[in-house]
Amino acid sequence: MSLVVQRVNAEPVPPDARQHMVRMRDGVRLATDVYDIGGGEPAPTVLARLPYDKNSRYVFFDKIAERFTAQGYVVVVQDVRGKFRSQGRTLGWTGEVDDAYDTLEWITHQPWSDGSVGMFGDSYYGFTQWSAVSSQHPALRAIVPRVTCTTNAPGIAAYDPGSGRQPVWLEGATYQAQVWTDRESYEFDVDLTRRPVLAAYEEAFDAIGQRSAGFDLIVGDIRLDPYNGPHPYDARPVPVLHCVGWFDNLGIAHMRDYTELARRPGWSAVQYLIADTTDHENYALEDAPVSRESDHFADDAALARMLDSYTAPAIAFFDVFLKGTAQPHTLPRVRWKLGHAGWRDSDAWPPPEATTAELYLAQPAATPGAVPGGTLVPSPADAAEEVEWRYDPENLVPSAAPVTFLQLRDHVDERSTLDRDDVLVFTTPASERPLDLAGPVHAVLHVESTAPTYDVFVRLLDLAPDGAARLIVRGCAQSDAAGELEIALGHTGYRVRPGHRLALMIAGSDFPNHLPNSGSLESPWHTTTPKASLQKLRTGSAHPSRLRLTVLSPARTSCTGEGSEPA
Repeated sequence: MSLVVQRVNAEPVPPDARQHMVRMRDGVRLATDVYDIGGGEPAPTVLARLPYDKNSRYVFFDKIAERFTAQGYVVVVQDVRGKFRSQGRTLGWTGEVDDAYDTLEWITHQPWSDGSVGMFGDSYYGFTQWSAVSSQHPALRAIVPRVTCTTNAPGIAAYDPGSGRQPVWLEGATYQAQVWTDRESYEFDVDLTRRPVLAAYEEAFDAIGQRSAGFDLIVGDIRLDPYNGPHPYDARPVPVLHCVGWFDNLGIAHMRDYTELARRPGWSAVQYLIADTTDHENYALEDAPVSRESDHFADDAALARMLDSYTAPAIAFFDVFLKGTAQPHTLPRVRWKLGHAGWRDSDAWPPPEATTAELYLAQPAATPGAVPGGTLVPSPADAAEEVEWRYDPENLVPSAAPVTFLQLRDHVDERSTLDRDDVLVFTTPASERPLDLAGPVHAVLHVESTAPTYDVFVRLLDLAPDGAARLIVRGCAQSDAAGELEIALGHTGYRVRPGHRLALMIAGSDFPNHLPNSGSLESPWHTTTPKASLQKLRTGSAHPSRLRLTVLSPARTSCTGEGSEPA
């Protein structure tokens, strides 16, 4: 049966928008919608530059524009170079610095513009905000990047670049193949069980009649430098409202941007953070698993509710830094949600009252097989202990969700994965009182392998009294040597409720989210016979494998806050 490929074409321009073809410095013209507020008086502008069709329901900018224009902001939405109605070569993460500058320059010369611009948006249209920062155009006064990062380009890890080499993120490769092939986008299901894996994508490109240059960069492990200006960290500071989802698949990298800028002179004074218990597509923990009535992709009332909470923080931020109708002190420096408890405000992140706690991996011989497995204890055992687990490319460990962009839509119960005999599981005792996680989480593991290259995937889960196991944070690393491996699992705000336990899971694969390791020096994209291997974990005082948490003090843990739920 041949692969079915569906082409996604541009939707009509909404009646309340006026499209312009805006000329860039090299003559390429970019399709740009303007949602004006009317009345003739110049006003501040909110700009979004994206590759997903500015008029599609997926980005719902006609509805977003209603919310901004009602508050006195002109809204400008642009298809980036090489996408949908815009001209130019289709290759993401290139040309965005110059195109941002030229678009900002065009805006400032329009009669409806008062010369000040803020930018807003998710994911790639968060990255285009960082490109605009790199351009250093003086009209850019504030940005609101949501679920995004400065580094997510082909050849650059989607996770924290400070964590070392990463397994190939297959979802990112599929995204390149579907979105960055030509001006349209394509929907198709890739059979990732094929060998070589590359053949599944080649079938799609044959059906489309065009290759994705960005996909080829990933396969070739070719780094793409997205900035032809200064890196945003080194550019002129502008106020930033970081909008982070604790369950976002780019959350590790986004929080790296926030924490790096929060300690840089000049930038630190204008960094703000809102962190919600949401995933990349704005599904929320309190709604998970999502019903039809709470699914904003399917239900218009749910979409309206989501868009109200989605745009309100940006409007309040722009009222301060674009309009000047409010003062900076009216904005909390950090507003974050503690999962299963409610919203909190803080002067910094992690909260000043948070402390670091380490739990050591013990009794590793009990880890393969059924929960509870090994234990997580306050101090390492004196004696050295070890355990092996296998990597079997013919029986891969399933991912926490088939699509991590939608991590919370189904909020998968992973108890069957924990019971596999090719994963290691360490658990805490059931908690007698709430345990509140508030900050970064790391796993520090002493590992080695029989293979010349191997992957380690780690998940921290909430293990409920009924045995249900659901993800809190996750991370991964790739190594070619024995020794200590530190894996960033990201930041979180999460309450482990009384009666629940933490479960730390360690595995050698994560499929279909990540490309299976070849188990050899052969490219995992090209291999037809990936090799099985054995990995070894060492514990004890000489090899202190451990879980590093950031927690609130018991006094703070026991309190409830605005919007809190009973413990």
